[in-house]
Amino acid sequence: MADIRDMYMAHAMLRREFDLLPQLVRDVAPGDTGRAAVLAEHADLLCNVLHRHHEGEDLELWPRLHERAGAEAEAIVSTMEAQHHAIEVAHAEVVALLPGWRRTAQGGSELVDALERLRAALLEHMVMEEERILPLAEKYVTAAEWKKLGEHGMASTPKKDIPLVLGMVMYEGDREVINEVLAEAPLPVRLIMPLIAPRRYAAHAKRIHGTATPPRVGANAR
Repeated sequence: MADIRDMYMAHAMLRREFDLLPQLVRDVAPGDTGRAAVLAEHADLLCNVLHRHHEGEDLELWPRLHERAGAEAEAIVSTMEAQHHAIEVAHAEVVALLPGWRRTAQGGSELVDALERLRAALLEHMVMEEERILPLAEKYVTAAEWKKLGEHGMASTPKKDIPLVLGMVMYEGDREVINEVLAEAPLPVRLIMPLIAPRRYAAHAKRIHGTATPPRVGANAR
């Protein structure tokens, strides 16, 4: 059946980056369009990762739990779907504000408020998903079906972004779980990605966070 440990790893990354993002935007001086462009690109990447992550759950996970888990899943899966909608509304608000802020570095407080709403909705959702959904996935979803979630995310990620996204996830990831995630990749990918991906994230984190080792705010996630 499904090995759900990779979901905790993905959640740790989302917690960390979305927790740190509002303060990064607050710290941008009005009119500093250079810094705003750097952070807007980072925020856009995170929003795309989040959208693809939830799209995969909508397509691959909720229907199977509705079908197989019966009363165990009925209420909680409906709640998950409603939370996805709320997150998507907040996500759309952030995405709509990013281009103007990128161009002008004005209106940062409005963007920060939208990011805080997105962060709060996302955190509530992930906590409930870990407590209620992942135990159901272990019971009712096969390993092959579970892998389709990750495959959906990778298939819809631009190839140039894959090493960075993997590096973001691997930063707080368990080596055993990382090896499982890469197990079915071609041999060159299995050998090279554990070297390239952390380096890509370290360089990116230094540019975004001012350090190659930003706070591991998701470290308490399993």
